[in-house]
Amino acid sequence: MLELLAKNWWTFTLRGIAAIVFGILALLWPGITLLALIILFGAYAIVDGVLAIIAAIAPRQRQDLPHARPWWAYLLWGLLGIAAGIIAFLWPGITALALLYIIAFWAIVRGVMEIIAAIQLRRVITNEWLLILAGVLSIVIGIVLLGWPAAGALGLVWFIGFMSILLGAMLIGLSVRLKGVKNRLEARAAY
Repeated sequence: MLELLAKNWWTFTLRGIAAIVFGILALLWPGITLLALIILFGAYAIVDGVLAIIAAIAPRQRQDLPHARPWWAYLLWGLLGIAAGIIAFLWPGITALALLYIIAFWAIVRGVMEIIAAIQLRRVITNEWLLILAGVLSIVIGIVLLGWPAAGALGLVWFIGFMSILLGAMLIGLSVRLKGVKNRLEARAAY
């Protein structure tokens, strides 16, 4: 498990960068139309989903890595992210309320999957709190969006923008930690 995450630390970096870029674009264009929001969300969800699937299947190609890992969690949230992105692109005329629900449910499911992965990591590394915090934040985003569906589009864009930047920063922080673990594992293997 640890080797899997450490080897693929860069996927967390890319996911974090994608989240930050998405958040900045949402903040820079506060008067964004619903169609532009759908395109931004769809692109982000698909990129994030593809990177999560890569994290799930990449290590399965090597026979020397242990197979006791939560690859299914990465695969599941990757597939859900891609599905959410495709739905956003296929129905661009979707109402703001429907988009809000898609984003909310996607955020909640993604957060649950991140917490499950972090709990499994707890057995092999310490301070896995970054992934737990990212999962909790994602769930909070989903619950807040479900709780206030009548919020204006501008408020939604700003909220999503700030939370995406925060989530992206946490994912990048986690990737830096995982890269350090990878370097320590490689150094240990060299001796």
